[in-house]
Amino acid sequence: MNAREVALALLGRWKKSRQLADELLELSLKQSSLTDSDRAFATELFYGCLRHKLALEFLLSQLAKKPPRPLVADILKLGLYQIVFLSTPAHAAVNETVALAKKHSSPIETKFVNAILRKAAAIDLVAALKKAEPWVRFSHPRWVWERWCQERGASDTFALCEWNNQPPSIYLRLNTLKTFAPPPDISVKPTDHPLCWRIEESTGLFQTRSWFNGEFYIQDPSTLIAVDELDPQPGESVLDMCAAPGGKTTYIAQKMQNRGRIIAADSSNSRLSLVGDNCRRLGATIVATLACEGLRLDRCLRGERFDRVLVDAPCSNTGVMRRRPDLRWRLEAREIARLARLQLSLLEKAADLLKPDGVLVYSTCSLEPEENEGAVEGFSNSHKAFRLEMTHSTFPPRDGIDGAFVARFRKTNAA
Repeated sequence: MNAREVALALLGRWKKSRQLADELLELSLKQSSLTDSDRAFATELFYGCLRHKLALEFLLSQLAKKPPRPLVADILKLGLYQIVFLSTPAHAAVNETVALAKKHSSPIETKFVNAILRKAAAIDLVAALKKAEPWVRFSHPRWVWERWCQERGASDTFALCEWNNQPPSIYLRLNTLKTFAPPPDISVKPTDHPLCWRIEESTGLFQTRSWFNGEFYIQDPSTLIAVDELDPQPGESVLDMCAAPGGKTTYIAQKMQNRGRIIAADSSNSRLSLVGDNCRRLGATIVATLACEGLRLDRCLRGERFDRVLVDAPCSNTGVMRRRPDLRWRLEAREIARLARLQLSLLEKAADLLKPDGVLVYSTCSLEPEENEGAVEGFSNSHKAFRLEMTHSTFPPRDGIDGAFVARFRKTNAA
């Protein structure tokens, strides 16, 4: 299969599966024989059609009197995406998409694809799209758009949706357990964080010597804030309550200079295996993994208390929609309230696992106030012995990194 066929197959699988888009993509690319450039093109087509799903459906409704069957609609979306959002020369997009239709649809449907795309190439689709409702134009669910407009205003919502529709930058965190210099075999540029570097060219990234040597971990700068505020010290005991896949866990070990003890807990054995793999590659030797659901940790740990606890809570992930192009279509409004209740419960459980004068850090990659300020307020109101020392949030269009929220509490001796 070529890149367009891979993308077409992925679009079909995504609609029938509850698997995440990145999981489907990873499996598909492993099974393919595509070159690096074709793998990148297949990724761009698949993710791009997911990001712009609503806009592409709108354009197709303007071009076709009757909706085609789902497979043919997906073929047309691939063609329209190339014409409108990739600025592929129209003749190339039309010819390649028609060739794709010939392989996967009937002759009548192929003629239909050819007619629709030639019609699309002859008109100004960008101008047509501007006539759509804003949530359609920016391809976000209406409830998300309206929620953000109410919380942040129209200007920030426009900026955030534009941000979410762009392919994300890739960053690495230097692993100072192995090196203090950026990897020599990868093209990188510095960021505001001394350990974080933006990758300029990601082709072959996971085949480099520096990757196999454990000299870096792929991690957005926003995810380092929680561990920086946790500020773990060598010799301490630290609990990472929701540890998988291990990015923050291994950064904690790095800051502790591999001296002390870290318990990395998670409810999923399969995800905990990723923590173990990352610890081995990065040389984080002070980490012990624990398969235990967060609300049962008091039983699993049998009374053990920690100097510092990190609650990197399960959340709606609305701060990382740019990295998860299908998230906007999977997330439901009711999930936010459910997650807020879970997050408060995890904070309350963490409070019981902390030593006096210990530090508790709560973090999410959500932009939603119920999951962030709401959780902090709810916890503070019911836990007077915990002093709120700081909160920090990032807003992607303003800060140029993923959205995140961090709060640090200290448990007073009176607790």
